[in-house]
Amino acid sequence: MLTEERLTELLNDLEADNIERTESVKKTDKFAEAICAFANDLPNRRQPGYLLVGARDDGSLSELKVTDDLLKTLSAIRSDGNVLPQPVLSVQKYTLLGGELAVVEVLPSDLPPVRFKGRVYIRVGPRKGIANEQEERILSERRVALARSFDARPCRESALEDLALGQFDAYRREAIDASTVAENHRPLEQQLASLRLYDLESGCLTHAGILLFGKNPRFFLPGAYIQYLRLPGTDLTDLPVDQAEVSGDLTSILREMEGRLRLLIQTSMRPVDGLQERLLPDYPEWALRELLMNAVMHRNYDSNTPIRCYAFADHIEIQSPGGLYGEATRENFPTRNAYRNPVIAEAMKSLGFVNRFGYGVQRTQALLAQNGNPPAEFEFDDHSVLVKVRRRPA
Repeated sequence: MLTEERLTELLNDLEADNIERTESVKKTDKFAEAICAFANDLPNRRQPGYLLVGARDDGSLSELKVTDDLLKTLSAIRSDGNVLPQPVLSVQKYTLLGGELAVVEVLPSDLPPVRFKGRVYIRVGPRKGIANEQEERILSERRVALARSFDARPCRESALEDLALGQFDAYRREAIDASTVAENHRPLEQQLASLRLYDLESGCLTHAGILLFGKNPRFFLPGAYIQYLRLPGTDLTDLPVDQAEVSGDLTSILREMEGRLRLLIQTSMRPVDGLQERLLPDYPEWALRELLMNAVMHRNYDSNTPIRCYAFADHIEIQSPGGLYGEATRENFPTRNAYRNPVIAEAMKSLGFVNRFGYGVQRTQALLAQNGNPPAEFEFDDHSVLVKVRRRPA
């Protein structure tokens, strides 16, 4: 935690390139641009950057009153999906002799370049602006030494020929600001690398590149599919009425599974509020969708085990390989989370499969309650996460 003594030093150091001061509390895009620039850490100091809300350019404090709403607004920048991949930051209120400050501490990203609304912001000395092609390339090359997540690592057997180029081009237009795309004259490899889909040093696609836009992802990652079963009863030994191995690039998998989940849902007249009746589904579609998206986003792709989606007569089970990850534990789930696959998570947000990070399970439970279903049941072990959703009682 930042000490008051260190904070006073930061306020007085007018030449530091890891500090941004602002008096405004309404320019939330400016906050996000600063956070994005600090996360990119172009000077490569590997030190935190600080956004000081309530400080003037000369280091003196304004008359800002730091409210809970302001702190929530600053904290929300982490999870609203506009800064990708998600920055690591903390938000604190400080009361000094001259007034109050809201301080956002931003750690350098291990997966640069970081974008805000499709643009890469950087800071060099007093300058904050949009990175040029050379600066983006520097950030992309630096990631090789920092990448820790499996999806950002090189898939060494792959080559550009394994990429479905048309799908990547469509994604690029969603993930990157339109003016940046129009001005982009870099080789394809560098364009892919700037989105963490290609490893320049190894000369191959990353695992995320293969999973998202590969022509045949299962050739490289045998477990990258969903095993789907629809059973007539409540026993796994029953003869399935439908089964499939749903595979391909992630967009194709998710679109097909959305359709299959939709077909599982039956709607009928149910009594509500005494004598009144209303058409209600036995499962809320968006709750099942959220759980499927979570399984795809958080699974361990280094495993040869597929995601399993089994539909029984009275409930649906979704099991994904890989236990709880990072800071998430049985005790704090689902209020704490960490992303095993941050590049995949970023792509799912850009493609519209995810609206906001960190709220999928809470939203699922709320949708189930509104529909009259019991809460989703989660079971964890070291190798998998299993969730069961019970049919709405008749």
